[in-house]
Amino acid sequence: MHQGIRLRRSALPWTAALAALALAATACGGSDSEGGGAKNPADVSGSITWWDTAGKAEAPVYEKLVAAFEKKYPKIDVKRVEVPFDQAQQKFKTAARAKKGAPDVLRSEVGWTPGFAALGYLAPLDDTPAVAGKDDYLEGPLQGARFEGRTYAVPQVTDTLGLLYNKAILKKAGISEPPKTWKEIEAAAKKLKAKTPGVTATYVNPDSYYSWPFLYGEGGDMVDAAAKKITVNSPASVKGIEAATSLIDSGAAKRPDTTEGYNNMQAQMGSGKLAMIVDGPWATAGLLKSPAFKGKPENLGIAPIPGGSKTAGAPTGGHNLAVYAASEKLDASYLFVKFMNSADSQAKAAVANSTLPTRESAYRGEVTADPVRAAFRKALESAKPRPQITVSGELFASFNQNYAKILTGSSSVQDGLDATAKEWKSSYLKDFSTR
Repeated sequence: MHQGIRLRRSALPWTAALAALALAATACGGSDSEGGGAKNPADVSGSITWWDTAGKAEAPVYEKLVAAFEKKYPKIDVKRVEVPFDQAQQKFKTAARAKKGAPDVLRSEVGWTPGFAALGYLAPLDDTPAVAGKDDYLEGPLQGARFEGRTYAVPQVTDTLGLLYNKAILKKAGISEPPKTWKEIEAAAKKLKAKTPGVTATYVNPDSYYSWPFLYGEGGDMVDAAAKKITVNSPASVKGIEAATSLIDSGAAKRPDTTEGYNNMQAQMGSGKLAMIVDGPWATAGLLKSPAFKGKPENLGIAPIPGGSKTAGAPTGGHNLAVYAASEKLDASYLFVKFMNSADSQAKAAVANSTLPTRESAYRGEVTADPVRAAFRKALESAKPRPQITVSGELFASFNQNYAKILTGSSSVQDGLDATAKEWKSSYLKDFSTR
């Protein structure tokens, strides 16, 4: 599930040297690529620590995979440490900065990876066993593991947003297919109002992460990282957010609650008061236990994200496995990442945790037999990699306030986006240009 990300752009003076040391460490040793510099992988030994941020619900399968790894490599001991997701980013930065207490391997949210790489905290993985079978990775998730042309992590799980809908409600309203555009949702809302009283067509989530499909729909975005330009208040982005406010103004969606917006959206969808919502695969487990879908999972439809007048797209999310640049056990860490991210390991984790693999070859058997995973695999085809910038968290925190004002009608779209661009320019993206 999407979480806020807090990163800092400024690198410490010693990070360049640290990165150089990491490069030297990866280059030294024999030529056996599987061993990451060791002559024989079976000779690699030592104890490594892995910070796992997946949470207790997903822990059992990872504990089994760790045990399987230790059986394959009996000279390597893995200490798996559960670190709360909302604490891991700052905790890792603090430990890496102090060069004390950082794990050898970290499960990093995709938005954290560029920031950690820029600070010199991650070992570059190109030409190491950790990136074995790179061509098998889906391109979108793999881009989220790169920074400035180098690979600093491998994508472990991925996700994106799609349109979740109640098939029975749409059928009752005479709607045979899920809407493919925001305008089609507005048209569907009229049929729903006539045929299904008490049901609202959709819900506009006030979390600014969920604004991306609207921005993408008109060719906009939050920033252009390559051009170092803030684009959240560009004409295309303004038109995109106007599509969100149009859903509210037309009656297709009610004005959202900006304090418990996400929970209210889930509750209303689960009780049958909403026909459609935009959300990710993480939302499906709860919905399938709700009154609208419990005992009838076939009633939950999942379609690719609706589009605007230009295109359709949603952000690529997920988590990566990264290796600490100053680890004293790089060879063991590379082998561990390779094992944990194999197609077999990904498939086992996907089935156990209802997650989406990042390897093409992992989409087989039980993985694709699940309709939720199969549907979101289709949705991934229109997903877009998030901008490779090192301050994503701060941008969301700032944008959230202005996006809420826009959706509640206390600010115009242009004024709210201009205010956002101004805050980003003055605080987080000082070297970026604005329109």
